Amino acid sequence: MLLIPAIDLKDGRCVRLRQGRMDDETRFSDDPVAMASRWLKAGARRLHLVDLNGAFAGTPINGEAIRAIATAYPELPIQVGGGIRDLDTIDAYLKVGVQWCIIGTQAVIEPEFVARACAAFPGHILVGLDAKDGQVAIRGWAETTEHRVADLAQRFATAGIEGVIYTDIGRDGMLTGPNIAATRQLAEAIAVPVIASGGITSLEDVRALAEIAPCGISGAITGRAIYEGTLDFAEGQRLADTLTAA
Repeated sequence: MLLIPAIDLKDGRCVRLRQGRMDDETRFSDDPVAMASRWLKAGARRLHLVDLNGAFAGTPINGEAIRAIATAYPELPIQVGGGIRDLDTIDAYLKVGVQWCIIGTQAVIEPEFVARACAAFPGHILVGLDAKDGQVAIRGWAETTEHRVADLAQRFATAGIEGVIYTDIGRDGMLTGPNIAATRQLAEAIAVPVIASGGITSLEDVRALAEIAPCGISGAITGRAIYEGTLDFAEGQRLADTLTAA
């Protein structure tokens, strides 16, 4: 199971939000490339980049920072989300070296778009499903829909996606621990890997997720915990490697 550092970009800077609120941010760095270097040196084997402005605007805003990271570290697999609403955006990201594009809001409001993206860019599409009390949220978590996470995940799993990134909004950035039960339930319900996100705080959280990794969990995204020091990234990845080696 991979531990995946999150770099959330707002106005060209690295920040973390609490429960997705743009007015509740903590700024960690003005240099996204240096931040990527920090996690690479700590042993990261994949990065999770989010264009926060783009998620609200519906179009890439921090594309230059993302391009700079991908260019600086061409061998480092990168997944990007936030504001990806058309095929041209996916094409542009892949051309600068991004490995996977995460479709979130557009997947919910236009499910057929996921199938088109998978057909156009096979092997490069992830779907991000962000949930609040089991209901999927969109547009930077500003709106809650009537869709259930499992229902949408099952539909997209048959469209050719590489996996689902599942975020529990209520726990994101709150350092309260991941929603283990819901993550396991989703992983067992679909035939593609699940990447867990939201609330990962400590080595015990990494251990809890690694223990259910055989259910179909391939990775865990961590943000605030590794920035504030409640989780040592390198130690966390070593633990995950040890527990999932078999």
